[in-house]
Amino acid sequence: MAKPVIALHELRAALPIPPLSGAAPAGPLADLRGRALRDLRISVTDRCNFRCTYCMPKDVFDADYPFLPHEALLTFEEIVRMARIFRGLGMEKVRLTGGEPLLRRGIDRLVAMLREALPGVDLTLTTNGSALKAQAKALAAAGLDRVTVSLDSLDEATFRAMNDADFPVGKVLEGIDAAAAAGLAPVKVNMVVKRGVNDGQVVDMARHFRGTGHIVRFIEFMDVGSTNGWRMDDVIPSAEVVRRISEHFPLEAAEAHYGGEVAQRWRYGDGAGEIGVISSVTRAFCASCTRARLSTDGQLYTCLFAQRGYDLKQLLRAGAADEAIAGAIGAIWQRRDDRYSEIRTAETARGRKVEMSFIGG
Repeated sequence: MAKPVIALHELRAALPIPPLSGAAPAGPLADLRGRALRDLRISVTDRCNFRCTYCMPKDVFDADYPFLPHEALLTFEEIVRMARIFRGLGMEKVRLTGGEPLLRRGIDRLVAMLREALPGVDLTLTTNGSALKAQAKALAAAGLDRVTVSLDSLDEATFRAMNDADFPVGKVLEGIDAAAAAGLAPVKVNMVVKRGVNDGQVVDMARHFRGTGHIVRFIEFMDVGSTNGWRMDDVIPSAEVVRRISEHFPLEAAEAHYGGEVAQRWRYGDGAGEIGVISSVTRAFCASCTRARLSTDGQLYTCLFAQRGYDLKQLLRAGAADEAIAGAIGAIWQRRDDRYSEIRTAETARGRKVEMSFIGG
């Protein structure tokens, strides 16, 4: 099979920043559908040591793949400055992502810088767990609130096949235990469910974490990026996941913790904890999406399924004042009308979109 071609100059070519209409925003923003900007996801690296087939398939992200050079990445100081500006526009939560964020050297120092700059902001991180055992204590000491760990199977052969890096399940489970011991709890465990690959292990995953205080979130296989071979036939609807688990451990619906929460919560009837399901394909939540994504090289994306972003790094490095950058973010957000999951079709799913490893999940 020929290696898929990715036109990197197209994926990383920025959209023009729209002009600001009126005074620069000085508080919470709302887009064209009335959605606030509450959550900021910051990708700190486009590199990862896994080659998960639904995210960074090895036939694309191979030894020849042109990852970003270090000078193209936002510095820690630039990330903190951007986060402060977003905070002034109503942002309440920061999630550090990648690629694999624990590959970014000194990530605990970035956490400490963000914690000092953003007291009261919910500060979290998503990781594949491979380096979590070694770094959990330092991350907690730096001020991180919680971690989310991607774990797609407890079956050794299945997990190694899905991460395509021959990485063992046990090392990730040790990372989860280390995170909990360091106080980064409850740990959220994300399982992307793909038909015929790991869907037969949904109940095993629920059983393993039931009663631990950790929360497994079952995620529908999504058409993120352009390289993961997504097909609707591969999607296991979240309703089916809930049904399968409920047959063994009865579940009851629970209220959302906050407006815009992406996971639907389900409690075990016997009080042994809860699970979540994320249903971007079968039950779109675009109407309540409050997320902005800052890519590794400083582009602002207003949707996980976007084709292009807005280059904020060029403003930073050109010496723009905070007010000018806030004005740019406001102009972008106030024109936002994204609702990809609501209008997804087989045709749109084939369209070129930014890769998840570039902007985080």
